[in-house]
Amino acid sequence: MQLTKFTDLSLRVLMYLTQEDRLLPVTISEIAEQFSVPRNHLIKVVTRLNKLGWVAATRGRNGGLRLGVQANQLKLGNVLQELENATALIDCAKPPCALKGQCHLKEILDIGLKAFYEHMNTFSLADVVNHKTQSAVISMHQRYQVLLQDKAA
Repeated sequence: MQLTKFTDLSLRVLMYLTQEDRLLPVTISEIAEQFSVPRNHLIKVVTRLNKLGWVAATRGRNGGLRLGVQANQLKLGNVLQELENATALIDCAKPPCALKGQCHLKEILDIGLKAFYEHMNTFSLADVVNHKTQSAVISMHQRYQVLLQDKAA
């Protein structure tokens, strides 16, 4: 199983928004620049995260993004399951499998997928950004603020 680029970017956005000690709000343009991703793709990601209530977006000149929930309340298994929308790893009906009804592969894979999500729920977004990651995110925020000051000068 490999996560989609949409889910990967969603996780990065959530991680980036965990750092709350900022003078200026986080913008979509900032995140797009920091992660070198197209702004249009990021808009789709942020829109989905906003609809899920995980990101709060404020419009306007002084608007920006912030986490919509506490990082320790956002369980990774729930995030992955919602974003990946994977309830099964294989579909025995498409294309029709000659072994359908006589094979236990789907059942075993379904058990594994359920166990994966359950295990990922033992971790929160706060766990992900603990230690080295938190330092890296803080450093990214600081570099961006310096970049903005240089552009203004």
